Amino acid sequence: MEPYARHVLVCTGGYCSPNREGRALYAQLARLLQRESLLFGPRRVKRGETPCLGVCAGGPIVVVYPEGIWYAGVTPALMERIVVEHLRDGRVVEEAVFHRLATPPA
Repeated sequence: MEPYARHVLVCTGGYCSPNREGRALYAQLARLLQRESLLFGPRRVKRGETPCLGVCAGGPIVVVYPEGIWYAGVTPALMERIVVEHLRDGRVVEEAVFHRLATPPA
């Protein structure tokens, strides 16, 4: 199996976003990954959905690994920026980050 460069998790549950915006964002992510040619090759991105990320506020929540970047309040416009700026171009959308995983010690 060809390795993935990144894994994106989208919360599609109803606790942090009662209107279930996460489901629409998950579908949008698929379209954007295809449009930006991020489904194959060295920049290949895996998408996954989860019913809960344990935040329960500020959703929808999107998490990008391996960087461990957590985005909150993701809208369709922000999802587009995450895909283009972060996943394609390698620049974190800093103003939308609400949490980062700790960097493991070297």
